[in-house]
Amino acid sequence: MDEIITLIRPRLLSFRNRGPWGRTIRQRSGHVVLFFLGMGLWLGIFWASHRVLSYFASIQELGDILAFKLMSVVVVTLFSLLVFSGILVTLSKLYLSKDLLLVHAMPVPAYKIFVARWIESAVDSSWMVIVFTLPMFGAYGLIFQGPWYYYGTLGAVLVLLGVTACAISAVVIMVAVIVVPASRIRTIFVFVGLSLFIALYVGIRVIRPERLIDPEVFSATLFYLKSMQSPSSPLLPSTWAYDALVASLNGRFGSACFHLGLLGSFAGMIGVAMTLVADAIYFKGVSRARRAPARLFTRRRLEFFWLSFLPGPVRALAVKEIKTFFRDQTQWSQLFLIMALIGIYLYNFKVIPFDRTPVKTIYLQNVLAFFNMGLALFVLTAVAGRFVFPGVSIEGEAFWIVRSSPVRLRQFLWVKYFLYLVPLLVLTLVLIVSTNILLQVGPFMMGLSLVNVCFMVPGVVSLGIGMGAAFADFKSENPAQTLSSYGGLIFMVLSALFIGCVILIEAGPVYSFFMARLKGLPLDFTTRLWCVVSFVLAGGLCTVTAILPMVHGEKRLAMRLFA
Repeated sequence: MDEIITLIRPRLLSFRNRGPWGRTIRQRSGHVVLFFLGMGLWLGIFWASHRVLSYFASIQELGDILAFKLMSVVVVTLFSLLVFSGILVTLSKLYLSKDLLLVHAMPVPAYKIFVARWIESAVDSSWMVIVFTLPMFGAYGLIFQGPWYYYGTLGAVLVLLGVTACAISAVVIMVAVIVVPASRIRTIFVFVGLSLFIALYVGIRVIRPERLIDPEVFSATLFYLKSMQSPSSPLLPSTWAYDALVASLNGRFGSACFHLGLLGSFAGMIGVAMTLVADAIYFKGVSRARRAPARLFTRRRLEFFWLSFLPGPVRALAVKEIKTFFRDQTQWSQLFLIMALIGIYLYNFKVIPFDRTPVKTIYLQNVLAFFNMGLALFVLTAVAGRFVFPGVSIEGEAFWIVRSSPVRLRQFLWVKYFLYLVPLLVLTLVLIVSTNILLQVGPFMMGLSLVNVCFMVPGVVSLGIGMGAAFADFKSENPAQTLSSYGGLIFMVLSALFIGCVILIEAGPVYSFFMARLKGLPLDFTTRLWCVVSFVLAGGLCTVTAILPMVHGEKRLAMRLFA
């Protein structure tokens, strides 16, 4: 046990030495902002859960069925998320961490190293999921007036679910690494996770749950509610967790202890089995993981003749960026998820019931088209946060190779800018044109949407590259996680403010212009001047946003490199 505590101590000391709020003013301010944002999200989840459960409680007979079935779905989803998160975290901690060679050189048995790493993995993979699930279960306690031991049962259930999920994940990973190299397993699990998410999301959207409020399908709804009372499998840990929570809510202390005992005994059993498996095969898997990464798919040699107009060093840098993207399968594999979300995005516009709305169709279509510009740009911001913002940090510790090349820092950033700008601009144009065609908008709104997108997309991409350069983290093992850092938060906030400001600047003049066209009235001088001034202001804001973040990011990155 002493060896395990010694292996965990560096992680604990790192938190103590850094302090709860950081050591510098910048770190403290960033942590304070993240704390209040997290508290806002936590309270928002609690408020939404409380409203939903209050509504269910007001429904006689069916209310409790809906509330407890929702709890069952939440517990199953929570356990699934913990298992999948545990798979990704344990794979990185147990087989792909950079310090494994140093740790395994110590005079400590391999299974003890495994236990220490597994404890870190269990905490890292489950703490956020558990923390942001607490408000929902807390709302159940308030609505159903649960006794005091409900909250103790809730804490024990969440801890045991996290331990069980991480233990199952570790066993799966250890067995899989013996069969498949660890570098390929990550890609496989990413594909599996994306496929499951896409299938679940598409399935939920295709069944159109909004039809439940339609009286014409009320008989199907009653059949659905009846089917929800069917019991779950009694052999799943999520079922024991659900039964323990429901029993404690209803005041059945003995039944709650029984189901909690089932969950705890299973967690202990799977923990012992995990340790035995680790003692037998963990070190063999670590040795296999040291091999060169294997590609999931083979690719033909790419030709880049269309970049021949660029100077030699800049062209080489552009080719390097493109090849790096396609070689990193964890990046381009997420394109499948993006394409599926775009399909669902377009499908939502297709099923809008314009024929049954009391508002004039032509008015509603154009209003939706105008606000759809902002919505499409917010979708772009999410995509840019995943791909554009980590674009500088993804260079990693090999960034010195780029700096030693005959390419200036400004050229390096602008090459990344244009390589991300072109596909993201095409993506946003496809979204806007497709949704406008589905909405059947007029030429004015179509033209305004295209012009706005062509001006605003460069600003969002500039914010992504500029803020990514200003807050670059070249030591991160997973650059995609930089979006959750202070710099990522700044990028998301600035991008949202930029999009919101442009939409607000144009909203008034566009409304006046559209209503005048709708009523067949001529535009007076004041309205024309208002339109010109607002569009000039919006264009100026887009131009400044497309340039200023790049300049700021270059200066901040240069100060960090040469300080």
